[in-house]
Amino acid sequence: MSSAAAARHAANRRGVLAMLAAMASFIANDALVKYTSQTLPAAQLIFLRGVMACLVVLAVARAMGVLPQVRMTGQRWVVARALADTAATMLYLTALFHMPIGNATAINLAGPLFITVFAACFLGERVRASRWLAIGLGFLGVLLVIQPKASGFNGYALLALVATAFHATRDLLTRRIPAGVPVILITLATAVAVAAVSGAVSLVQGWSPFGWRETLCLALASVLLSLGYYLLVYAMRQGEISLVTPFRYSTLLFAVLIGFVVWGDLPNALAWCGIALLIGSGLFMLQREAARVRKADLVAPPIPQAIEATATGGVAPLCPSEAVQPVPRGEKSAR
Repeated sequence: MSSAAAARHAANRRGVLAMLAAMASFIANDALVKYTSQTLPAAQLIFLRGVMACLVVLAVARAMGVLPQVRMTGQRWVVARALADTAATMLYLTALFHMPIGNATAINLAGPLFITVFAACFLGERVRASRWLAIGLGFLGVLLVIQPKASGFNGYALLALVATAFHATRDLLTRRIPAGVPVILITLATAVAVAAVSGAVSLVQGWSPFGWRETLCLALASVLLSLGYYLLVYAMRQGEISLVTPFRYSTLLFAVLIGFVVWGDLPNALAWCGIALLIGSGLFMLQREAARVRKADLVAPPIPQAIEATATGGVAPLCPSEAVQPVPRGEKSAR
């Protein structure tokens, strides 16, 4: 295997592992938020968690030595990504408040379909038929696990669908952010934007008193949320979008595990069939990707763009005019 092909394969593998870890972090965060939401209004909860997340990210950024570069959070693609994430969060929560959580989750997990279409249309990324098939099977698995009822697809379901499109837009905007912007600063921009908007909404919705238990849960949730943000950005920067994003479906596997351990919930027969489809589609995509890399290594010699991709951590530039930017000092794991 040539160095370029090996680097590309390694980058995809890192992206997949980071996506799995991000989904586990988000589900653990959701479990803590679900528990805390019994006593606190949603907007207040999101704001408090967001403020704590900002503090965590700031501490990490300082430890990494990248705070002097905080002006990078004002770059247009960083701001655009933060705004897209904020819109997705607020729209999704609005829909979630007015429809069953299973229906909203099923709609939100259609994200890989949006991302694959957007990547093919706007980024020129080639999507093979095998990946389309795997994504379709994965979405079928989602439906079997969630088992949404037709009555749930009302006007708010369309709002959830719009939120899903914003999530896909956020991930595509991640690819536009220059390589020199530290991942932790992108995470900070997102956390600040979400906290600011939720704080404004909480002023209208009202506040409730809270104690040490809620504070502890939200503090831990903020750490997990920050970790999830970081890993999500890292995953989208490392691997090919159409390969990495289907592993968002793994969030259902983590949800089933936490649901059983914490609340004693077990999937029914249809749900287990859906989980099998999710696992099977993921393994199929990994196998097809490995076979493609081996074939490319045997048939085609390295090309300049592949060599340039090696220098940027395995991700080829989005267009020829984008120069390769070095990773600043202090960013230890962004590339």
